[in-house]
Amino acid sequence: MKKYNYIIAVLLSCQGSIYAQSVPVKKQETKDMTLEMYRKQIDSLDKTLIEVLGKRERVVKEIGIYKAKHNIPPLQAARFQQVLDRGIAAGDKEGLSAELITEVLNAVHKESLRIEEELKHK
Repeated sequence: MKKYNYIIAVLLSCQGSIYAQSVPVKKQETKDMTLEMYRKQIDSLDKTLIEVLGKRERVVKEIGIYKAKHNIPPLQAARFQQVLDRGIAAGDKEGLSAELITEVLNAVHKESLRIEEELKHK
């Protein structure tokens, strides 16, 4: 006989009332559901990361416009070092390696410089 796990609180809605029902679920299906739950969390977090990057790049465009109007070069090495140092410290508090934070911030900074250079030549 196959072993089944039971999900006790499967809620069924029926004319505004809620009922609990036992539903047999195979162990593999339970594992797959757990994995799917984690993947949905990752998908949501990835979406948030992309939204935050989009907001950041919109601010970078405003900075690029300002720098172009005032003849300020896109690369401000001291400022980037401050951003990097703060990022590494914040990442450390989250259990993230300095290497990861450095790689991510370098990629973001590279794109920011590309945007600012593009605006400078408009």
